[in-house]
Amino acid sequence: MYGLVNQAIQGLVTDNYGVDTWKLIKSKAGVTEEVFLGNSLYDDKVTYDLAVASSEVLKISVDDVLSAFGKYWVLKIGKEKYGSLMNSGGANLSEFLLRLPNFHSRVMLIYPDIRPPEFKVQKVDERTIILDYYSTRIGLTAFMSGLISGLSEFYGTPCKIRHVSSEITDINHDVFEVIID
Repeated sequence: MYGLVNQAIQGLVTDNYGVDTWKLIKSKAGVTEEVFLGNSLYDDKVTYDLAVASSEVLKISVDDVLSAFGKYWVLKIGKEKYGSLMNSGGANLSEFLLRLPNFHSRVMLIYPDIRPPEFKVQKVDERTIILDYYSTRIGLTAFMSGLISGLSEFYGTPCKIRHVSSEITDINHDVFEVIID
């Protein structure tokens, strides 16, 4: 993953728990980098190790860490670093989710080596969207839920998120139902 992801984990921890907690998490994860370079690629294992160490140090589940990180990614990183990209995604939550299959093609212009997830989106009715999430990275279901939750807050649109199903073959395939209030 790009260093930007690890920088964001650092930001989540330091913003909410302080620098000393971040240092403890890095040490527990066996991470020796003093600084993550945003445009440099790092092994996915570094990110997963940071998530597990965060779970242990903060005494919350890995899913809770990943969910908080997904929400933080949208509300902090997305807003501050990619505001125009986020705003071009749609005028509201429904539009953004419906345009999600094309969103990462714009991100790939910024990060050409990114391995983005793929999405299939179906609008069931005015309030309900079914989101199929496909990723070569296993174990990020809670992160995806956090992203949707963050988008809900970003657009000021409450929603209910239900994880409908999960299938892991050579890729991870999760299905989410998003009901917009």
